[in-house]
Amino acid sequence: MCESIILSIETSCDETAASVIKDGKEILSNEVVTQMMTHKKFGGVVPEVASRQHVEVITRVVDEALKNAEMTMEEIDAIAVTEGPGLIGALLVGVASAKALAFSYQKPLIPVHHIAGHIYANNLIQPLQFPLMALIVSGGHTELIYIEDHLNFEIIGETRDDAVGEAYDKVARTIGLPYPGGPEVDRLAEIGQDNLNFPRVWLEKDSYDFSFSGLKSAVINTLHNKRQKNEEIIPEDVATSFQNSVVEVLVGKTMSAIKEYKVDQLVVAGGVAANKGLRKVLAQECEREQIELKIPPLNLCTDNAAMIGSVAHYLYINGKTADMKLNGKSSLDIEMMD
Repeated sequence: MCESIILSIETSCDETAASVIKDGKEILSNEVVTQMMTHKKFGGVVPEVASRQHVEVITRVVDEALKNAEMTMEEIDAIAVTEGPGLIGALLVGVASAKALAFSYQKPLIPVHHIAGHIYANNLIQPLQFPLMALIVSGGHTELIYIEDHLNFEIIGETRDDAVGEAYDKVARTIGLPYPGGPEVDRLAEIGQDNLNFPRVWLEKDSYDFSFSGLKSAVINTLHNKRQKNEEIIPEDVATSFQNSVVEVLVGKTMSAIKEYKVDQLVVAGGVAANKGLRKVLAQECEREQIELKIPPLNLCTDNAAMIGSVAHYLYINGKTADMKLNGKSSLDIEMMD
């Protein structure tokens, strides 16, 4: 028997997304309208522009999600929406739309944490097996999260400065690559040489926190010095040297955390989970340590509403809903979800 059919909405950054999810596991529809080409000319996401474009397309995206799922609003059990974290103006568009639908059709309203959504993207491919470790790697977040059971999150490590995706974008700009820079750096890293000796930032002994600002500065300073001396800069070598430093630290801390917390499953979430270099090394290490590795397909790594609907199912069956006072939150603690 079906436990839930949830219409979910995601507008935390520059993707306008809506999805219909059955039982937290089955995607009936998953619609995404990206603003990438709009923001590309600015070299990054402009919050005001993002908010305006969400307003322009949100109704159409929701309608398409229902149509492609062959569902009517009367058949929907609940409305889920990303509450935060994210760009506040963008979040408010999604929250206002979800509240309007919930009020009009008298449906429960379910607020969802954006990062929980990225983790649960893996649940849409294969059920999560607890306890597990989650590595979150995106433009705004870099975290290690121990998850004992559904909705039970414990952050054991996080970035103290730049998120890993932010560092990728800044390094990409430094070597003249177009926005979004992360995929371009990853592409070049496959063909370059690791010959620039960029630092590996481990922080204190036994710390699971991350820091990428020093590495970013090392890249910028190295390129600045080379330009002053009229030395050749090989973008492929910069990309490879930078990415190898990032991956070594991410994988090293993750595998140490897995051993300490004695888990058998690792899930990777967030936009940087699409990085081929990171995927390759994680796969090698997890195979060597006999750890089950779960990384969602590329279309579920980036922001989407299907992942929000997956989390919402477990909130729904546990009666965790919100009233019409729900608001968007630019920062939001994932540990408060349970």
